[in-house]
Amino acid sequence: MGYQAKLRVWRGDDGAGELHDFTVEANDGEVVLDLIHRLQATQAPDLAVRWNCKAGKCGSCSAEVNGRPRLLCMTRMSMFEEDDVITVTPMRTFPVIRDLVCDVSFNYTKAMEIPAFTPPADLGPGEYRMQQVDVERSQEFRKCIECFLCQNVCHVIRDHEENKPAFAGPRYLMRIAELEMHPLDVADRRNEAQTEHGLGYCNITKCCTEVCPENIHITDNALIPMKERVADRRYDPIVWLGNKLFRRGERDAGA
Repeated sequence: MGYQAKLRVWRGDDGAGELHDFTVEANDGEVVLDLIHRLQATQAPDLAVRWNCKAGKCGSCSAEVNGRPRLLCMTRMSMFEEDDVITVTPMRTFPVIRDLVCDVSFNYTKAMEIPAFTPPADLGPGEYRMQQVDVERSQEFRKCIECFLCQNVCHVIRDHEENKPAFAGPRYLMRIAELEMHPLDVADRRNEAQTEHGLGYCNITKCCTEVCPENIHITDNALIPMKERVADRRYDPIVWLGNKLFRRGERDAGA
């Protein structure tokens, strides 16, 4: 049985904008994206919204519903009471192109800054071998659909625009952790995670984990283990002494 839902949708661009009120028909089993599409079809044909699969797998329809970062296609209308006002706004952390569509190029820039998978030089295609437990450990991170909700909610860049040049965000710190944990990746990514990608900015509030539509344990399984590896590498006095002696031995051998 349908009813008239109250929507409040942000309209505007990177210069200015405001919330507009609409009343849109809602039916059983629908999601917020259904109402946005009906709004486009009946009242606001120029409303801009990014979407693709409508199945929670492409990550395109990221926005904020009543202030919480969500996928519009996975936010069911049954979550709300019929007299609720549902406010739909663009992701706050990224520049608005128009209406609900944001410029998320920041994320692709950060992706390109991470060195690619680096296998041993003496292994050719078809020669990679690894234990199933190692496959499973990183497989969780591969579920990421790059909706960028974790990036959007992370207060390090959400509330501090000036941090963006030095901080990769939880999605790409998770990528670094995935490569660091890979048994066939020979690159040492610990120092770079701290100095180049801003791992130290993360104070593990777990807000990124809370909004992940794929239920990836970003904080517990990626960011905290990566912080522990960095701490061992950079601050453990025994490791520090060993590295010091090792480098000194290399210099003496080359003298």
